[in-house]
Amino acid sequence: MTVQTVIFDIGNVLIEWQPERHYDAVIGVERRRAMFDAVDLHGMNDGVDRGEHFEEAVKACAVSNPDWHDEIMMWHSDWLHMAQPAIPHSVRLLRSLRAKGVPCWALSNFGIQTFAMAEPEYPFLTEFDHRFISGHMGVIKPDVEIYARVERETGADPASLLFTDDRADNIAAAKARGWQTHLFQGPQGFAARLVAEGLLTEEDAA
Repeated sequence: MTVQTVIFDIGNVLIEWQPERHYDAVIGVERRRAMFDAVDLHGMNDGVDRGEHFEEAVKACAVSNPDWHDEIMMWHSDWLHMAQPAIPHSVRLLRSLRAKGVPCWALSNFGIQTFAMAEPEYPFLTEFDHRFISGHMGVIKPDVEIYARVERETGADPASLLFTDDRADNIAAAKARGWQTHLFQGPQGFAARLVAEGLLTEEDAA
């Protein structure tokens, strides 16, 4: 079926999300590895992405892990340093699609407060036709319910959707519902897919 709507993940598709890289720079690789082995920081972040209050969740995790208290609190104080930089080619693809009249939606695991922090830093986050942000929805990818909610709330035919995400499990869940998918491994590959689908010309996708 012809693609009618393009759906973007945000982290590592439009904005780099590399907490480990930031911690490596601040506390060193060895200490970062020890902390991530000892503390389930990504699990804590999943709670934020499900709608838990960002600062409260980080503080609770820090209190529960006193040996790493100050480093864990950096997840809150340094969050914008972990969620950077933007991926310029991906942003251009988003804007080229919209200039062509192709509806573009966001479907992202993102907290309520963290998304509010990101919007002023990355104005293109306001440019989607629809935004499905997990913190506001109370469910995260790859839970089947988040994809079903997108379908119910938009009335879209799953086969008309082209979804790109950097995680294979999120892609597999969308594909199982009949969505067209693209595993994001860099903007050049996604640009080529958009050209192949006839959504953009090579010039548009550059």
